[in-house]
Amino acid sequence: MSVLTIFDKSQNGRKGIALPKLDVPRLEIPKEFKREQKAQLPELSEFDVVRHFTNLSSKNFAIDKNFYPLGSCTMKYNPKIAEKVAGLDGFISLHPHLVTNQMGEEVQGTLEVVDLLEQKLCAVTGMSAFTTTPQAGAHGEMLGIMMIHKYHESRNDKRKYVIVPDSSHGTNPATAAMVGYEVITIKSDENGAMDFEEFKAKMSDEVAAVMLTVPNTLGIYNKKIKEICTLAHEYGAMMYYDGANMNAIMGVARPGDIGFDVIHINVHKTFATPHGGGGPGSGPVGVNEKLKPFLPDLGVKKVDGKYEFTNGGSNSIGKISPFFGNYGISLRALVYMTVLGGNGMKNASSKAVLNANYIRVKLKDYFDMPFDTMCMHECVLSAKTLAKEHKVTAMDIAKYLLDFGMHAPTVYFPLIVKEAIMIEPTETENKQTIDEFCQKMIDAVNLAKEDAEAFREYPKTLGVSRPDDTRAIKELDVCFNC
Repeated sequence: MSVLTIFDKSQNGRKGIALPKLDVPRLEIPKEFKREQKAQLPELSEFDVVRHFTNLSSKNFAIDKNFYPLGSCTMKYNPKIAEKVAGLDGFISLHPHLVTNQMGEEVQGTLEVVDLLEQKLCAVTGMSAFTTTPQAGAHGEMLGIMMIHKYHESRNDKRKYVIVPDSSHGTNPATAAMVGYEVITIKSDENGAMDFEEFKAKMSDEVAAVMLTVPNTLGIYNKKIKEICTLAHEYGAMMYYDGANMNAIMGVARPGDIGFDVIHINVHKTFATPHGGGGPGSGPVGVNEKLKPFLPDLGVKKVDGKYEFTNGGSNSIGKISPFFGNYGISLRALVYMTVLGGNGMKNASSKAVLNANYIRVKLKDYFDMPFDTMCMHECVLSAKTLAKEHKVTAMDIAKYLLDFGMHAPTVYFPLIVKEAIMIEPTETENKQTIDEFCQKMIDAVNLAKEDAEAFREYPKTLGVSRPDDTRAIKELDVCFNC
């Protein structure tokens, strides 16, 4: 079933709005401000437009519709109380310039939100200070490595390398390279953790930082993490915590206590803010006392019962975003943390780990298990044998699930697992939903073995089933040119 664009539906002369006759003198726009050609805008009635976008919205998939087990994405439910609070008039009617230019009573509550969030983030992570200004996790990650770079620079300590494991998120080596470091990649050991012996061999006083996700993208907690931190610090390197998987240890372990020096948090994962279709996002960054002087401009502090702005000192990284970043997202994160409290967050992590292990155990007899050990918040299976014996791939399994109203898991990541299927159920899914998902995964394996050729035709009920990915990459046609 093809989907017509709004431009395809356009009809010459059709209008959505009729303006009254002009009752003031008509003024011509100066020629230098006019387009040479008319904009190719669609001509439709208001009802045409409403119906078009309503139909498109029904084709979207969201966590509010059904199970969304994307591994390494933590697609947890976004509580509606957070939306309610974020929509309060006192927040949505406040212009950012009012916040940053005046200190009247009308902005004190807004600044208190920033202060409270930073306090709670410090309590959960064990860090000394936070900034909420980064506008995404990757933005926060970049800030963290830039602060590490400036820290070494301030000591006249020229370092060349950043160490990452081969299971890292792609942003880790990319961020290090963008800041000017060479990347050393350490392979995983037989247990799925970063190989400690190879790490020891590669560690030197030229290493600026070690970037780790704990637990890692295989859902495995590195049992030698404290030893890794100790060794890195002995060489003067900084430990960077990629907070992508903090939902597994929230309220249970604190990166600062483990030995990490800087951390970024993906609040859309850990603290249930919207993933948001590309934005807005927020990636708060926390640091220990060593890196505190390097925090970016624009923070808040309470002086004599009143909130004031603070800027960094001479070592500050400077300004990294307008105002307080995406304040509305920070507000939603604060609501989540406040409603759950410490015990609630710990309980959420425990349930996320329980759900992932329940799936792992139910499916281990039907898929290859690259690392057959207890996982944390997500589990990684492999369709390697299916692909070898029946020519049915991880992608085929993912496509099959779409016909049953479920989103597919992440496939082909981490890259170190062949035919990887990465499943992260989060804590907000119930047993009935997870059982239904597991049964569909088992059905997929059985059907694939019975008739592989027919299985590769899924999905059969969707408007778009199997687009030509290769052609899409080579023939970029992603926008309508007006």
